[in-house]
Amino acid sequence: MKHTISFLETTRLARKQVYRNLTLFPLLAPNGIKPDYLTLDQALDKNLVEITELDDAGRVPELKLINLGKKKVLIIEGEELVGAKQNRIVNSSFLIAGKAEVIIPVSCVEQGRWRYESDKFESGKKIMHASLRRNHQQDVSYSLRHGDGYLSNQSRIWDGIAEKSARMKVAAPTGAMADVFESYEDKLSEFIDKFKLIEWQVGAIFAINDQVLGLECFGCHDTFKRFFNKLVKSYALDALDSPKGQSKSVPPDKARRFIASVIKSNGESHPSLGLGENITFESRIVSGAALVEGNRVLHLSAFKKEGKGNPTRVKYQRYSQRRNLR
Repeated sequence: MKHTISFLETTRLARKQVYRNLTLFPLLAPNGIKPDYLTLDQALDKNLVEITELDDAGRVPELKLINLGKKKVLIIEGEELVGAKQNRIVNSSFLIAGKAEVIIPVSCVEQGRWRYESDKFESGKKIMHASLRRNHQQDVSYSLRHGDGYLSNQSRIWDGIAEKSARMKVAAPTGAMADVFESYEDKLSEFIDKFKLIEWQVGAIFAINDQVLGLECFGCHDTFKRFFNKLVKSYALDALDSPKGQSKSVPPDKARRFIASVIKSNGESHPSLGLGENITFESRIVSGAALVEGNRVLHLSAFKKEGKGNPTRVKYQRYSQRRNLR
């Protein structure tokens, strides 16, 4: 946890940006690391990574990833993979060594399909919407704390997507998360046009209406730049789905208090499936996770807990492809 604290203590909050009911506070770090890795999108675009089902039968919570290149590949929690027998998201952030083959833990974000559309997965160019990522991250952390690995609560993900689709009046024949994003692409693009990256930016704190929802940051300016649009859309989808009403101004002190709460959190280290280690942490107000390699933070995300008091404790669920609609 000491490396995450040191990293956050070096960041600086910049002037907020606001569009509609979504507020973004840029986080700056002049001494950000230089990437010695590729992002998953970069590696897939260069055909340096292959992601497939485990075998012809497939298994919902696991995929096979082969890094064909010499460079490490950074995968971020919540990134969408599309194709094969059903769309998935990655359960945690991992750094995969060059020339390595690993089994990565994933969750289904397309409940009603279990048939091949392609042999290999491609990037969905999306990250799961922020409020559901919060719940998903808490469930994976719960599983890690109890010695059950990087498992998620699959039912909660399906329910969250179904509820989001219903509220936003989106027809999703296979219950696909992608359908919700694509139905609101024009409105989401408006947020992209209004929010701008600034020099030395490594992250951001996001608030909807007058409440801080989450923090996203990377150890490298270039990496945050590559995830910026995905993250804005992730939070913007929740902003569009939030109760209507007049937005209130979010004071910078709220963002600073959020960072302080992360710094004061209790952390726990877990072996990674790739390089480095995964740190889960929580305080009375926030919960989160970070991927750390050596003394550097590669990715850190934190979310405000729902409600007050004790953390959410939803028991993890084991599942198989038989739980899917055919």
